[in-house]
Amino acid sequence: MRVLLFGRLGDLAGWRERPFDPPPATLAELKRRIAAEDATLGEALDGPGVQAAVDRALVRGEATLAGAAEVAFLPPMSGG
Repeated sequence: MRVLLFGRLGDLAGWRERPFDPPPATLAELKRRIAAEDATLGEALDGPGVQAAVDRALVRGEATLAGAAEVAFLPPMSGG
C-alpha cells in the first residue's frame, strides 16, 4: 500500500509518499502506525479538517483498507 501526504502534512513529515508493508487493515490502524513513528504527524492527521482518500475516493470516519492500493491524507483547504 502506498501512503501519500499533501500540503503541510508532507512538509511536517519530511516525506510525500511511502509504502506501508504489510498494509494495515483499517484507516485507524494506519494512523496508529504513523503516530507510533511520528507523534507530531499522528496528531496532525487527527486534526480538524484533515481528510483521507482511499483509492482516490474521500472517506469519512473509519474505513477498511483491504485491497486498497493508495491512501492519501489531505490538509484542510482554504481559499475562495
